[in-house]
Parts: sequence; structure tokens; C-alpha cells
Amino acid sequence: MNYIEALQAYIDATNSHDFNNVKDLLHPNAVYWFTDQSCTSLEEIERYFNNAWDTIKNEVYSAKDVQWLTVSDTSAACIYTYHYEGYYKGKFISGSGRATNVFTFADHKWKLIHEHLSSPVE
Repeated sequence: MNYIEALQAYIDATNSHDFNNVKDLLHPNAVYWFTDQSCTSLEEIERYFNNAWDTIKNEVYSAKDVQWLTVSDTSAACIYTYHYEGYYKGKFISGSGRATNVFTFADHKWKLIHEHLSSPVE
């Protein structure tokens, strides 16, 4: 799997709503920056994902306008606009924001080591 396929696998894993699928694609030292919280361990990342899936039911996450900013044999970084849709308290909602993902090539696999998501200021 190359870095582009790794991003798609990550999005597919996110949409499975099963953190075990996501965890398989994460580097053990992954760090996530969200608008409202930073997660610096896999346990914190898992709690954040599970809370999001519990809050927005049947969420579908996607990436649009992906731009690969830098690519080497050992790392790849991209930016994109993320979109989500699902049900919050029974009402259909959708939204978008900005994302940065950094992948590293470790143990013959591309792994996500950093994600930064930010939502627009309202």
C-alpha cells in the first residue's frame, strides 16, 4: 500500500466506526490535534473517536481536494477539506473543516503519525 492508498484506507477505517480498524493504520506515537482537544496517546485517540461516533450516529467522513505537500521514501504530508455527515440527536447534520495528515513509513507500512483537524470559526 502506498501513502495515497494509506489515506483512503484510513478514511475507510474511520467510516467502519470500529477503532481497531483505525488503530491498525496508526503509528504507536501518533498525535492528534482537534479543535477542542489534543490527543497524545492511542488510548486518548480511541476515546475521542468513540465519543465522536457516539455523538454523531451513522457518521460518514470524507476528504476532498487532497493536496500532497511533501513526499519522500519515509514520510508524506497532505492537506484536504474534510466533510462529515450523520445524525446528531436524531437530526441530520453535515459540516466540513481543514485537515492535515502526516504519514510515516515504518516497518514496511505507511502509518498515520499526525492528524490536525480544525473546524471553521463561527
